[in-house]
Amino acid sequence: MSEIDPKTGAIRRANEPSLTGDTWVTAPTGERYWGRFGAAGLLAIDPQRGVLLQHRIPWSHFGGTWGIPGGALQQFESAVDGALRESEEEADSPPDALAPRATSVLDLGFWSYTTVIADVTTPFEPYISDFESQALEWVPIEKVDELTLHPGFADSWPALRDVVPRHPLLIVDAANVVGARPDGWWKDRPAAAGRLREGLSSLRAMGVDATALGLGGTRWFADMTMVLEGEARSLEADDGPIAVVEAARDGDGELVAEVSRQIAAGRAAADVTVVTSDRELADRVGALGATVQGAGWLWAQVDALGESA
Repeated sequence: MSEIDPKTGAIRRANEPSLTGDTWVTAPTGERYWGRFGAAGLLAIDPQRGVLLQHRIPWSHFGGTWGIPGGALQQFESAVDGALRESEEEADSPPDALAPRATSVLDLGFWSYTTVIADVTTPFEPYISDFESQALEWVPIEKVDELTLHPGFADSWPALRDVVPRHPLLIVDAANVVGARPDGWWKDRPAAAGRLREGLSSLRAMGVDATALGLGGTRWFADMTMVLEGEARSLEADDGPIAVVEAARDGDGELVAEVSRQIAAGRAAADVTVVTSDRELADRVGALGATVQGAGWLWAQVDALGESA
């Protein structure tokens, strides 16, 4: 009996042990890359101290250079899980002290490397917990270029540096998005809003296509907020990752106010994406500097999750 791994799509026989990823892959041109199933690394960002870098021991591959904790992915392991695991093994970084924000993938076809950008939510001190490091340090972002970097990290750092300050947010016009799909939403508006919230939760967990957001990187685990109005406001609260703003009267006005609040709180206007197909509302939030995507765009993102499962 076989099963399909939901993360990778790989076929695995029941009770079949996973193959180790700790081996070299040889490119058609002869270069070697570490990780049978690809590799991943963690770029941990502390707002006060900078990024966590690893000084590699001299006898390792590109020894003596600076890079990020990381290593080979194991079979059926996601890049996010692998990056968090490798960083914990090499730098004793607590996974629950880190919140993945984005991924950036170098895909060579026969091998890939995923950089997972994560925010430090609880400060911690790194500790050399294996034999691969001679030092682990928090390095201010403006000082990274002064170090002798691992060639792969040096190639990717300019693009990653541009990603570091971005904190994208989706603000969803729930009434407009729900109304764009004739699935009987009018029979039970709170339930329809609940289905949308479930879809947004799944999308946030898997990541939004960076191209669709007009940002660098590959996928973003963006913050998300739903603006509810009318009967939908009776949607039962939960402890999930999707924030909810209730409009006392005017849903459009509340959404515009939420964009203004986010910008006033320090979020860059260019990092705010409003999801609505209402042209007048789109003009109002666009005047504040926010980007606009239509309801169809969001549903396509959510539907794609089901197709890849």
